[in-house]
Amino acid sequence: MSDIIHDSVTFRDFHTVGGETLPEVTIAYTARGRMAPGGRNAVLLTHGGTSGHRLLESSSGSAWAKLAGPGAPFDTDDSLVICSNALGGGYGSTNAASIDPRTGKPHGSRFPALTIEDTVRAQMRMLECLGVTHLKVVAGPSYGGFQALQWGVTFPDFMDGIVAIVTSIRPAPFANSASLKAWLESDPNWNGGDHYETVGVRDTMIRFMIDTFIRYGVANTLAAQYPDPSALDTELHRLAAAWADTFDANSLFTLGHQVDTYDVSGKLDRMRAPLLWILSRTDQLYPPSLAPGVMAELRAAGVDARYFEIDSDRGHLAFNPDAGQCVGPLYDFMRHIKAKSDRHPVGR
Repeated sequence: MSDIIHDSVTFRDFHTVGGETLPEVTIAYTARGRMAPGGRNAVLLTHGGTSGHRLLESSSGSAWAKLAGPGAPFDTDDSLVICSNALGGGYGSTNAASIDPRTGKPHGSRFPALTIEDTVRAQMRMLECLGVTHLKVVAGPSYGGFQALQWGVTFPDFMDGIVAIVTSIRPAPFANSASLKAWLESDPNWNGGDHYETVGVRDTMIRFMIDTFIRYGVANTLAAQYPDPSALDTELHRLAAAWADTFDANSLFTLGHQVDTYDVSGKLDRMRAPLLWILSRTDQLYPPSLAPGVMAELRAAGVDARYFEIDSDRGHLAFNPDAGQCVGPLYDFMRHIKAKSDRHPVGR
């Protein structure tokens, strides 16, 4: 898709929720469509934890490549669709591997412990640099869903709607970075996070990602394509190695800490934008059994919340391969938030 823009913005003196300061921050993004005068027609898409911002490309296999485009639910004929890379993640945004201008060396173990709110505030700085003054919708899956929901409580008047997918208002009980710490600290080259001064931790990263593929059901999905166990092992190793060659190990800790400290359940009464919450029938991280309780919390807080369930055997990973099921609910939701915004405009 030649009409996709790949770019970044850089700004100075970013102050974290924890009281630390990054003297310079770069946020990478992709975008498709055109901004309207006044900057009020943007859509912000957020990504899952170990993913990145190049999700609008058809080659990415991402749901956003199907759901954002001319005539799609996120219609690039009348919207500017922006996919932002997370602060502290991989693929171009400032992270622990970035050079600290104060020392001339990688931040390494001195990189701040970030929260989801920090990531959202960095996205707001990015949008301000781009001239965006209001969002039609902010949408994301998993860790990206945390961001979407955090947007709703941190900047409640800045968007007309929120779409949160295979995610929830608090992290899964077993979604924490403790196991990751054990993986990396067992590697003698880890050096407390300052592995840039060693040969690195690539082999450990590969083993970690293969284990993650197995736990998240990727291996089961690929088994149909690679029925021979040795061929399946080879493919899993290839995919894990490709990821390990591009993703910094410290970013896993940075993102893991954000997940560990995330919880918007006590702030739902701040949300003003309507919410579409989408889960997967077979997801073990965020199972549909959460829906009755969380929907009750949302409605008790006055949130205009809708729920949709993807009928899929692919568990937590269902959104990308089964995105087609979400088309109808997304069209309906976009019509709903437009009608509601026309009647009761916010942030103007």
